[in-house]
Amino acid sequence: MSRQDLERLCQEYARILEGEGSLDENGVCLVQKFRDLRFTILGRPTQSPLVLPQFFTFEGVDSRGNALNLGETVLLQEEVNPLLTELRQRDLIVTAIHNHWLFEEPRAMYMHFESVEPPLQFARKVREAFRVLNNNSRKKKKKRNSGFDDWFW
Repeated sequence: MSRQDLERLCQEYARILEGEGSLDENGVCLVQKFRDLRFTILGRPTQSPLVLPQFFTFEGVDSRGNALNLGETVLLQEEVNPLLTELRQRDLIVTAIHNHWLFEEPRAMYMHFESVEPPLQFARKVREAFRVLNNNSRKKKKKRNSGFDDWFW
C-alpha cells in the first residue's frame, strides 16, 4: 500500500473514531481524542491528556487489507463491564483493565483491546461499542488569540 493510500486510510479511520489522526514515518496510524471527564489526583483537578486518553492505532496492512489494530481508553469504574461486553461481542480482544493513578477521584480505569482485521472494520466496531460510555469525548480547539500554537480544551 502506498504512503498516500495509508494517509487516506488513516484519515478515514480518524473520521470514524472522531479523533485526530496522523501517520508516522513507520506507517503507524495514530488516532487520539480525550474523554470529557473530571478527575482529581491527590486532591488536585486534572485535565492532563495522560489521564483522559482514547488512543487507537493500526499498522502493517497486509495484502488482504488486515492490520494490527490497538486501542486504549480511560473509563469510569461503572463503564468497565458494559464496554467489556460490547467489545467482546464484536470479537475484539480485551487485553488489560487496570489503573494508572493512585488517589484519583472518581476511580479511573484503563482498558486495552486489539484485533487483526481491516482498520475501518475495527474503527466501526469500536465506535459502536463506545456508545455505552457516558459523555464520550471532547475535541481540542485551537486557541485563537495567541501568538503561540497552543491548544486548550
